[in-house]
Amino acid sequence: MHKFDIRHSHVTDMPSIERLYPAAFPDEDLLPLVRHLLTHEPGILSLVAQAENSGSGQPVTGHILFTLSSISGSDIRAALLAPLAVTPKCQRQGTGTALIRKGLQDLASAGVDQVYVLGDPAYYSRHGFKPETGVTPPYPLPKEYRDAWQSLSLSTTPPPIDGKLLLPDIWMQPELWGP
Repeated sequence: MHKFDIRHSHVTDMPSIERLYPAAFPDEDLLPLVRHLLTHEPGILSLVAQAENSGSGQPVTGHILFTLSSISGSDIRAALLAPLAVTPKCQRQGTGTALIRKGLQDLASAGVDQVYVLGDPAYYSRHGFKPETGVTPPYPLPKEYRDAWQSLSLSTTPPPIDGKLLLPDIWMQPELWGP
């Protein structure tokens, strides 16, 4: 198992982040989304995993973004977890778990009540996410993705029973929400 540090990303991490996503997702081009979120959106929590004691010049081995958002008809504070990428040689070694855990801690400390994710239920359920049926994503999901829409409460505030997750315009692309 690799040892790593989790920290907030810096602008100097961009070259490593730009190499990470194509390696982790060879069939998807997430770089335009990631670049936009990191350079144009103020409500972003961006964390990186880096080899322990490697210094800031070493490439990152993992990256996660959380976009602060809201829910129609509700005043709770929400966030979307996406994307999460780990370099293939470091997958299944706890990097993604550590990134998620640190992100959820930071969000809870910032007063975020609810976190949403569209991802593998087998993976995200290990982190406490449960299928979400009340709050909907910005676009209707294909039937085979229904169980992949999940949420996690970070506070004692009751989650909304319905509504739509409201996100910055960059997220308003149907291809980000389906096959």
